[in-house]
Amino acid sequence: MPNRESNWSKNSWKNFPALQQPTWPDEQAVERVLEDLALLPPLVFAGEIRSLKQQLAQASRGEAFLLQGGDCSENFSQITAPNIRETLKVLLQMAVVLTYAGGKPVIKMGRIAGQFAKPRSSDTETIDGLTLPSYRGDMVNRAEFTPEARTPNPKYMLKGYNMAASTLNLLRAFTRGGFGSLQRVQAWNQEFVANSPMGRSYDRMAKQISQAIKFMETIGISAEAPQINQTELFTSHEALLLQYEEAMTRVDSITGDWYDCSAHMLWIGERTRQVKGAHVEFLRGVHNPVGVKIGPSYDLDDIKRLVQVLNPANEPGRLTLITRFGLKKVEKALSLLLREMKREGFNIVWSCDPMHANTYTASSGHKTRNFNDILSEITCFFEAHWSEGTVPGGVHFEMTGNDVTECTGGAHNILDEQLSANYLTTCDPRLNAEQSLEVAFQIADMIRS
Repeated sequence: MPNRESNWSKNSWKNFPALQQPTWPDEQAVERVLEDLALLPPLVFAGEIRSLKQQLAQASRGEAFLLQGGDCSENFSQITAPNIRETLKVLLQMAVVLTYAGGKPVIKMGRIAGQFAKPRSSDTETIDGLTLPSYRGDMVNRAEFTPEARTPNPKYMLKGYNMAASTLNLLRAFTRGGFGSLQRVQAWNQEFVANSPMGRSYDRMAKQISQAIKFMETIGISAEAPQINQTELFTSHEALLLQYEEAMTRVDSITGDWYDCSAHMLWIGERTRQVKGAHVEFLRGVHNPVGVKIGPSYDLDDIKRLVQVLNPANEPGRLTLITRFGLKKVEKALSLLLREMKREGFNIVWSCDPMHANTYTASSGHKTRNFNDILSEITCFFEAHWSEGTVPGGVHFEMTGNDVTECTGGAHNILDEQLSANYLTTCDPRLNAEQSLEVAFQIADMIRS
């Protein structure tokens, strides 16, 4: 395959097929929005991105673990301080469980502050004889089935930027202003313990964490120390709208390298990871860590070419492969992939997305996922790595800090007929806070093993 490295620019993707892009009704309006975006400050900074890449390099060697989670698709109407706080809270809770029980540093990464666009299987949707453009996320159009709502509006890209900036501002205040204190996370864990049917094991861990904090204070480590009182959270989203991502791409004044400053990490979805496609062309040239979603129908040679194009220098921490195989196919599909990537000597962070391929329609008519299927795919993920001598480096969840009823099972054993009690997602079903914490404890046991 020819080396394209020498002729990359931030708009060279326009020379390649670009799938999943909106059909804008007014291209001049699009250009005006993109010009405005290009002048706005970056949402994240090159130094933060380099720090993430270094930590992901540790995850590729088994010295750290990646926890990535958040909404399937963020809605503008849900960008509120309470919702942001609850999502952050459950990520921090999961992280402290994984760190303490699993014995490894945890890289905390949200699907947040930019996950406003979504791929669709069809460009249009027909209801009662009326055909309209598909809903592609709040950064493109609106979910209501009316001609006005479904018409793509480029001004929503500007609103998406502003929503992401507001979210990041609050996240930075929370993580650096004491909200992410280990003492607070301990209190949250105790709150969870009090309401969980699995309280005995959680209570034991809560007491151990409390004792560890008291020990650190006894030896003179203040609760105001950054290691106790602050935490670090990175952002990520699917790099779907290439015009927006191009507008957010800047040259770092220190290194002269290009960075997509819309998020710390970007990923390419299963529908847009064509080796000769526009999304791969764009992301091969930015210096962010890049993720790639891989489903069970992958072509092995195609994945090898994809790895070589996106990470030609085989740089540790640059590339994360996020497998989404489903419980029925994970064992066979994953083992072959691990074996061949190891044989090639590729430096990869391996992450498991146990959500997307385990979706089904419940008897109530709701799209859902079963907690046991999710946990079983994660278990198979770890077992396959142990068998092949590779490193299980992370997990990728769709989850929320709110008490939703969208996935069945878990400690409270949510049933199909109970899904309607608090089914709030407009996209895919998410684990609620309790289910997220429950799976974190289970993963911690596997990390420790």
